[in-house]
Amino acid sequence: MDQQKRLWRAQPGFQLLSKFFQINWFYVVLICGLAGVGYMALFSAGGGSAKSFAHPQIVRFAFGLVMMVFVAFVSPRFLRRLAIPIYLLSIVLLVLVLHMGHVGKGAERWIMIAGIQFQPSEFAKVALVLMLASWFHRVSREKMGNLLYLIPPAIMTLLPVALILKEPNLGTAVITALIAAAMFFVAGMRLWLIVILAVPLPFLGGFVYNHLHDYQKARIDTFIHPETDPLGAGYNIIQSKIALGSGGMWGEGYLRGSQGQLNFLPEKQTDFIFTMIGEEWGYVGAIAVMALLACLSIGGVLMSMRCRNQFSRLLALGIAIDFFMYCAVNLSMVMGVIPVGGVPLPLISYGGSAMLTMMFGFGLLLSSWVHRDERERVD
Repeated sequence: MDQQKRLWRAQPGFQLLSKFFQINWFYVVLICGLAGVGYMALFSAGGGSAKSFAHPQIVRFAFGLVMMVFVAFVSPRFLRRLAIPIYLLSIVLLVLVLHMGHVGKGAERWIMIAGIQFQPSEFAKVALVLMLASWFHRVSREKMGNLLYLIPPAIMTLLPVALILKEPNLGTAVITALIAAAMFFVAGMRLWLIVILAVPLPFLGGFVYNHLHDYQKARIDTFIHPETDPLGAGYNIIQSKIALGSGGMWGEGYLRGSQGQLNFLPEKQTDFIFTMIGEEWGYVGAIAVMALLACLSIGGVLMSMRCRNQFSRLLALGIAIDFFMYCAVNLSMVMGVIPVGGVPLPLISYGGSAMLTMMFGFGLLLSSWVHRDERERVD
């Protein structure tokens, strides 16, 4: 009888059904809830019409949702084998975008694949997380004190970061580097080495500033003194602050935001989508959305802590950090805490590349959760 049960459980159909019920469906509901917030915000950004932004975005989300569940079924052992091919593909795409990319606002960030505009830098972040998780899975914590074992992952990180900077896309490059730094630390990189590497960073500010493009320098100058050019470089952040302030406690009402509906707010469907939420739903609505974003970030970290093997743990944590960094940078940007950098708000801002890449990342995170009880195995 026991042998028959074991044979039955070994059947592919039973395994798929078991994995289906192992998926953290509460986390999936949170993801769908965030996408619902995005749909409502984009519907408002389209002037009360779904045709411009909301409908294309929800179609992408539906496709991404299916892809996410499919990826969640894939074993981490198989994902480890795919790490190098996926990473190399991301590098090839980053190189291609420099030679045949679509130029937008002074930067080459998009390429056309099968008639679809795609941003390789978004994909490169997830590919790097997958590659670093695979590398650190093979390196024990004792070896993390040896610099020789840190040189390969450092090169793996610097290569995509340099290519993204070349586009140029400073915001995504910084986020990519920070995600990698967090994974180095969690993997067991010695604190003394982190301190040594961090000490020179403040002194590099002037050097980096002098090598930025003119529009990037303008963003930093505008961040410091936005009032010096209120109708030019400072227009975006000034209008964003006005919109957030006008929302008050309860907001001006859905589809009634003055700055957004009268088109004073630029890039309201992408970079400044949260500003529209704050204007129409007020302080209460903005805090509710931020709480939802925090739940997804914290939930990803908690799921990573339950994984029994290093690869799944680092993979889940890397995706959670990626999501958190994008949220933190976008929210800080629209509130005027940091310079405007063209970073979208995940699952809410309009854009196919960011949406589908994030859903793929969530699939990797859920795969780590579904297979969380797999024991450590280096192959």
